[in-house]
Amino acid sequence: MVEYLTTLLERVTVVPAVNQIEVHPYFQQRQVQALDAGHGILTQAWSPIGGITFYRDGHHSSTLEDPVIGDIAKPYDKTPAQVMLRWHLQEGRSVIPKSTKPERIAENIDVFDFELSTEELAAIDALDTGQRVAPSLSRSHWRTPGARSPRTRGSGFAPEVTSRIPKNRRIAATWPHRASASYNGRQARHP
Repeated sequence: MVEYLTTLLERVTVVPAVNQIEVHPYFQQRQVQALDAGHGILTQAWSPIGGITFYRDGHHSSTLEDPVIGDIAKPYDKTPAQVMLRWHLQEGRSVIPKSTKPERIAENIDVFDFELSTEELAAIDALDTGQRVAPSLSRSHWRTPGARSPRTRGSGFAPEVTSRIPKNRRIAATWPHRASASYNGRQARHP
């Protein structure tokens, strides 16, 4: 959000090099990207292909099933995911596509042998719904360094955020001495 980045820029002496935010065809955050560009900050898109975007026009669809993106992909013999990654790169963003499957990882890097037209970029730009996939954080979650705030036991997040994260996906940290992660009920500790 513009408000968060503005607050950060008011409080720091070194401008961040990268701003990692949720950006995909259905949630583009153009104002944040413009603020990033105005300060020489690279926008890095996490969830660049939309993750689970089951909200498009009230239907259960995702960016991977979007007919506009699918139609753009066909003449290039590319997948919708490759078209979305190429869209990000042509618009100057860094991307972090997630996959654990070797064939998808290879597919994700195979986006440098085609270029989208101005019209195709505009068609993808027009898909923006302004709806976020990830949970948003309120200003109460921003803390001044050294300030104390109420937290749930072992969590770096305020209670209302932690309660929205499934227990099998929570990461807890006690800064700066140790961090622990819980994944599917297994506990791992890191010094």
